[in-house]
Amino acid sequence: MSKAIVNGNRSKGRINRNIYGHFAEHLGRCIYNGIYVGENSSIPNVNGMRTDIVNALKAMGIPVLRWPGGCFADTYHWRDGIGPKDSRKKIVNTNWGGVTEDNSFGTHEFMELCRQLNCEPYISGNVGSGTVQEFSDWVEYCNMGGQSPMAGERRANGQDAPWNVKYWGIGNEAWGCGGNMRPEFYGDLCRQYSTYLRNYDPEHSIYKIASGASEDDYSWTKTVMQRAGRFIDAVSLHYYTRPRTKRWEDKGPATGFPREEYYSTLYNTLYMEELVENHSRIIKQYQGDRQIGLCVDEWGTWFDVEPGTNPGFLYQQNTMRDALVAAINLNIFNNHCDTVVMSNIAQTVNVLQAVVLTEGDKLVLTPTYHVFEMYKGHQDARQLESYVETAMIGSSQVPDLHISASQRDDGTVLVTVANLDDNSPAELDCAVTGLGKLREVSGRVLSGAIGDYNDFDSADNVKPATLTAGLTGDGFKATLPACSVAAFILK
Repeated sequence: MSKAIVNGNRSKGRINRNIYGHFAEHLGRCIYNGIYVGENSSIPNVNGMRTDIVNALKAMGIPVLRWPGGCFADTYHWRDGIGPKDSRKKIVNTNWGGVTEDNSFGTHEFMELCRQLNCEPYISGNVGSGTVQEFSDWVEYCNMGGQSPMAGERRANGQDAPWNVKYWGIGNEAWGCGGNMRPEFYGDLCRQYSTYLRNYDPEHSIYKIASGASEDDYSWTKTVMQRAGRFIDAVSLHYYTRPRTKRWEDKGPATGFPREEYYSTLYNTLYMEELVENHSRIIKQYQGDRQIGLCVDEWGTWFDVEPGTNPGFLYQQNTMRDALVAAINLNIFNNHCDTVVMSNIAQTVNVLQAVVLTEGDKLVLTPTYHVFEMYKGHQDARQLESYVETAMIGSSQVPDLHISASQRDDGTVLVTVANLDDNSPAELDCAVTGLGKLREVSGRVLSGAIGDYNDFDSADNVKPATLTAGLTGDGFKATLPACSVAAFILK
């Protein structure tokens, strides 16, 4: 029996709904032939946005969407994607596959997508190959409600009211594809760009996110905070999970992987907690009297592409291993909600750890999708301190259980627990303190073999099911299947 405790008397604060954010780049089939099929497609759509994908993302509770990249962002010039579509400039996507980008999905289309999803837009601006003027004009184009050259151009292109875009990324991966900059240079550049990203409405202040570190590059975070901390609201962090023994050139398959790679992948993803804690500590050290947040705006698994697909499109299947990775990371972000203000899994459709896969008019919800849907009750809820007894398992020695908990304003408690053990079920005995007498408990579970996945011939191979749970004198008990993610609702 594994003992767990949910302590209603202690909390780190509210879980920002944006922790459950997503990321859509002009990469492979994420935007084109994924989210956006065009107004004339035979696939049901509204203004070009694929209806089944929009409905699925809304049901999952998507709160914020990052666009247009990624590495693509620092080659993207936003004016190429506005105005009549037949006159938009065609470019080559030099980062991802060398394919032609016709810019038929631009600012107006992205804002229409966010309108349909009822989610916040998060735009990454071009610092690597753009200019301060270009970025400043984009903010004015999106957010100026009065009379100005950019507002006039927006109105001429069919949008009268400003969109009041809040979240703006000042470049992407400035240490790499965003310019191969030194942190000192980027820190000064960030100050300059931030100065010219204006607020055009005092009731809709923008939120400026600096291009942060890759993995454990703590010197990057320190230098950027020292040089630009007064000019930003958050710093980003990027970390991709891959098998422990694999190089970037050989990351291992997304399916048909050996058991050792299941455990080494989980071992690596647990490293996210150390990264969050260390980068947050540095941010706090240099933030002064302002609170600067941490945005983990690229995370997820990165495996070899599916055989026979374009290597530049980063298309990979999604198994129960990915579901466990998602559960662990979301638990970590929940439990560090005092510093993590946003995260964006990479990527929404057909790329890396996607929540949705498409093939023609067919759509598949991945195991990762179901984890996000099961966890959506954490959004905006009060985080609760939680602990669980663990045993170290597997070839990489990872804890068998991983937990987070929260309470909504109506008193409802959500406890999410992952059983990482691929062989043995876990008998969970969870005590709940400081929340009064429990009247009701219900459970759902996502489970399967480590390599189980959904495909276009078997779309429901992995899906949530009811999990029996019973009240005890001070909490609840349940049996978690091997390799599973469970969500318990307590009232």
